[in-house]
Amino acid sequence: MKFLFIGDIVGRAGRRAVREIMPDLVKEHNIDLVVANGENAAGGFGLNKKVAEELFEYGIDILTMGNHTWKNKGIFKFVDQEPRIVRPLNFAPGVPGRGYSSFLKNGRRITVVNLIGQIYIGPHDSPFRIIRDQLDTLKRESDIIIVDFHAEATGEKGAMGYYLDGKVDCVYGTHTHVQTNDAKILPKGTAFISDLGLTGAVDSILGMKSEPIVKKHLTGLHTKFEVGTGTVQLAGAIYDHKENTIFPVRINDA
Repeated sequence: MKFLFIGDIVGRAGRRAVREIMPDLVKEHNIDLVVANGENAAGGFGLNKKVAEELFEYGIDILTMGNHTWKNKGIFKFVDQEPRIVRPLNFAPGVPGRGYSSFLKNGRRITVVNLIGQIYIGPHDSPFRIIRDQLDTLKRESDIIIVDFHAEATGEKGAMGYYLDGKVDCVYGTHTHVQTNDAKILPKGTAFISDLGLTGAVDSILGMKSEPIVKKHLTGLHTKFEVGTGTVQLAGAIYDHKENTIFPVRINDA
């Protein structure tokens, strides 16, 4: 099976990148399943039902989340009923949604897990201990296990990759919106990349217009961030489970 993993989709520009770039990429590489990070997809912060349905209509199979999961309050109305949306497993017990979800595709049971880091990103339960405690269950329920680790620190992402090496099939990072040049197969066979990168406006700071962000750095005053416009890019990685290969992709479109 071949997977396309798409890095953080930021606002309308990111959705346009998915709509315009993803279909040819899926066709060219014979992709079987598409997983995308959608925590910034609605206006740059959070996710709502309309935007989720739009992305599913474009051909995304599963949306993972992160630190902006609850930014759009509309998500509380539907996240429990939507198995195609996966929020971090190590959020506090009892919060809405699910930390992993399993799907039958081409006769294989695929499980997608979402975790969130602890370094520079907020107080959460240890993603290492949480995934450790769930591994036996995940393995019983799955043929292929994919982990989106939404984290800030590259070192924490690397630690998760090595911790899960040989225990899951692929670990990739999201959140920093900057694609890393370290796609590889770890010693025990797990595919890994630290960050998939940004799907959104190219002329931007992490998908947002540069002017308000520069102003904030100059003045220290709160400014309203706006989603970038113009040329867009789709960034992510393609993982071939049969061949056990992973390589980054980043494609621009006017």
